[in-house]
Amino acid sequence: MYDLVSLVNAGFGDMDDLQQMSDAEKRQTARRPAARSQDPDGTRRNILEIASEEFALNGLSGARVDEIAARTRSSKRMIYYYFGDKEGLYLSALENAYRRVREGEAALDIEGRPPAEALGRLVEFTFDHHHQHEEFIRMVMIENIHKGQYLDRSEMIRGLNATAIDRIAEVYARGVAEGVFRDGMDPVELHWQVSALCFFNVSNRATFSKIFGRDFGAPEQLERLRRNTVETIVRYVTRAERLAG
Repeated sequence: MYDLVSLVNAGFGDMDDLQQMSDAEKRQTARRPAARSQDPDGTRRNILEIASEEFALNGLSGARVDEIAARTRSSKRMIYYYFGDKEGLYLSALENAYRRVREGEAALDIEGRPPAEALGRLVEFTFDHHHQHEEFIRMVMIENIHKGQYLDRSEMIRGLNATAIDRIAEVYARGVAEGVFRDGMDPVELHWQVSALCFFNVSNRATFSKIFGRDFGAPEQLERLRRNTVETIVRYVTRAERLAG
């Protein structure tokens, strides 16, 4: 019989849980890489990374906690310890996805740049982020299938996205004050336009490529779409006389 104390010390669960396992389950548990019991934050990040991939690929209903546990340095019971249940894990993965994109936005050095250039940098970042993180796009699509019911439970996501609106509102206000951008626009709607153009580039790439016989994921095509997206947004907010000049 496997030494239960050794398994507990290695971070594979508590004594009561392990006593309920069969010898075969204990052998399988013992063969896994030891959980990073001395690094709970690292363990949690590892679980969220794998869970995000599983949810993005299979959706909330199709993703299996057993599969997530098998791919991480943890156990199913440890996942429940950290996140409560499968829905709690899904919500945490969704929060983490939004946190990463907003952290990237916050790191952009745009405060000292002219308004049109600053707005262009925000658009470029969004386009590049969505292209590089397709799992984010899939998770947002999945959450929309669920009518946003899990996002609605998260104060964190609302707070994160409020900072995104503050950032684009500050750039827009500077542009209006300097006579570069036209007045009367809603920063939330401007954020919507940026998101729509950058999101569609990923969400509908496969179908567009098949329908029109062109690889919309090819590097030269992506560069052209990126450039056009920036120009579309910047010209949309720029005063007409500035465009004419």
